[in-house]
Amino acid sequence: MARLAQTAGLTDVQQEILKTVREFVDKEIIPVATELEHRDEYPQAIVDGLKELGLFGLMIPEEYGGLGESLLTYALCVEEIARGWMSVSGIINTHFIVAYMLKQHGTQEQKDYFLPRMALGEVRGAFSMSEPALGSDVSAITSKAVKDGDEYVLTGQKMWLTNGGSSTLVAVLVRSDEGHPEGTAPHKSMTTFLVEKEPGFGEVRPGLTIPGKIDKMGYKGVDTTELIMDGLRIPADRVLGGRTGRGFYQMMDGVEVGRVNVAARGCGVAQRAFELGVSYAQQRHTFGKPIAQHQAIQFKLAEMATKVEAAHAMMVNAARKKDSGERNDLEAGMAKYLASEYCKEVVEDAFRIHGGYGFSKEYEIERLYREAPMLLIGEGTAEIQKMIIGRRLLEEYRVQG
Repeated sequence: MARLAQTAGLTDVQQEILKTVREFVDKEIIPVATELEHRDEYPQAIVDGLKELGLFGLMIPEEYGGLGESLLTYALCVEEIARGWMSVSGIINTHFIVAYMLKQHGTQEQKDYFLPRMALGEVRGAFSMSEPALGSDVSAITSKAVKDGDEYVLTGQKMWLTNGGSSTLVAVLVRSDEGHPEGTAPHKSMTTFLVEKEPGFGEVRPGLTIPGKIDKMGYKGVDTTELIMDGLRIPADRVLGGRTGRGFYQMMDGVEVGRVNVAARGCGVAQRAFELGVSYAQQRHTFGKPIAQHQAIQFKLAEMATKVEAAHAMMVNAARKKDSGERNDLEAGMAKYLASEYCKEVVEDAFRIHGGYGFSKEYEIERLYREAPMLLIGEGTAEIQKMIIGRRLLEEYRVQG
């Protein structure tokens, strides 16, 4: 948009990157997104274009072949991409979470081995935390790793992997009791393993199966899968960071980045919904004039634009807080909560402005209406965000004495 969701204080480099991404979205994503989404088709040509732009290495340090950009730059790029098609932003999100976890927590050997190829998009990342009976209770993970010589043997079933089929590297969180006696707090007996695999479905390496894509209401195109480990052998040097028992903290650090990403996606989808709503309102006539001239529609447009602006501001604040090196779980939780809720509301208002045509698959708003609900649950539900926010507020405002 020419007016909404502007970001002050960007460098010339950041502005040039965003201009390039915005042009790519307008030319290569928006014209084909709805057709591909209706076919649930993986957007290979779009992904190839993102690789050519260097976006898979956006936050990877220059020493490993990346662009070395900030979380803010990444979030603003995600906002632009989600404005075109949210599924494409999901393809790069899990990749970046894994790259970020490697950068922050990996051994030097792990960084040297994975990050240069991740920067080129040759290695594509996914991360796996959830399980079928788990929900938001990460401490209830039952997948486990058992030490066997210089290897670990992993067993268990994981759920909701974005890029589960197309990825070649999965960061998997499992319980590892080795070195952690009975009675150890659950979050202190978890380990993240770096699991390399072939892309595709079925048995992608001995002991590891990706059954197939989960059929979803929205968020199509991107492959969402299960992951089944049955005697999967992983060498000890593929423990993230080289030591067991740190997986929970590593994953939570990555999830903070993921929550900023989900907030950015909510901002992008809401922006697109506003664009569609304000455009349609000026073309559709009732009672002798465009519906945009009816006060009821102007009220909706005013509320939608205000929500777009507010969500964008909170997302930018959360990203900048993380970039500064400060703790940002409060800001990331607030941004994710507000942006996802506002996205749902802005999309619904745009849907209402379209009237009966909003229910037709010929109109783009129909796709957005099915995509927005995923943001309400991705990287933690609204209820989880409220728990995080509430606890952090009590820490900040604790009564003394």
